[in-house]
Amino acid sequence: MTIAVAAPVLALAVGVALYAMRGSISFFYTPSQALAAHVPAGRPIQLGGLVRAGSVVKKADGEVDFVVADRTAASPVSFKGELPDLFREGQGVVAIGRYGAGGVFLATQILAKHDERYMPPELAKALKAQGEWRGDGGAPSYGAAVGGTR
Repeated sequence: MTIAVAAPVLALAVGVALYAMRGSISFFYTPSQALAAHVPAGRPIQLGGLVRAGSVVKKADGEVDFVVADRTAASPVSFKGELPDLFREGQGVVAIGRYGAGGVFLATQILAKHDERYMPPELAKALKAQGEWRGDGGAPSYGAAVGGTR
């Protein structure tokens, strides 16, 4: 009898807890994964990849626009704030934020690797899966143009 009473109460508690946490969950995507998943505008995510060489544009108002790319896709990113000291073109980054209605990723925080060999585990795994792992510091094989953009 106690199981018959406890099971629905436990299920309700789990359901309420999951419902309460839904806004705090942030998934990690590379640009190609975000493109394939059709991430809706406004959903908070983490976007990771390499900062495309030649894409960083610093504006007078403190906004910085750049492109995060993987082997097959790229996402334009806009960020207003203080960039990490180690942020630079060709390096791995994780941008935390959400896509805007126009397809530009609106970052609220930028994370850059803290030494020349470190890369977030999720980003390293995704790059290895795409054959783009550059753990030795080599340059990526993709250039200025990649397949899809978001």
